[in-house]
Amino acid sequence: MSGRVFVDTNILVYAYDRSEPEKQQQALTVLDSLATTKAGVISTQVMAEFFITITRKITAPLSVDDAYERLANFLQAWTVVDLTGLVALEAARGVRDYQFNFWDAQIWAAARLSQIPVVFSEDFSGGSVIEGVRFVNPITEEFRLEEWI
Repeated sequence: MSGRVFVDTNILVYAYDRSEPEKQQQALTVLDSLATTKAGVISTQVMAEFFITITRKITAPLSVDDAYERLANFLQAWTVVDLTGLVALEAARGVRDYQFNFWDAQIWAAARLSQIPVVFSEDFSGGSVIEGVRFVNPITEEFRLEEWI
């Protein structure tokens, strides 16, 4: 399969979280490939969650300046999807119809409305497909990057 891949916050955070070196290495490999092939997509929500998490919630947080640089790099190397009123409405439908929490529902809604068929995340049931959006956990032993890029 080739095409665009939406990346959830947790995968981005693993690339900077040294407390889990195996997950960090896998995340770096995945993210480097997505950036190189221009297949990676994130949303403004993912950027905000990433900034807060890597500056406040990981074991060895990045400085605000370093986190700012990472966000600037994402803007240059990745497609960034804006959250809109339609994404929020679709997310609310995801909560209602699929029992997502709202923040995960926004990830699904942003991918679906942007016609991105794959979301890399640890937060969803791996392999599940909801209205044409497949959720894949790229931090598992079974994951094969070449199948998605």
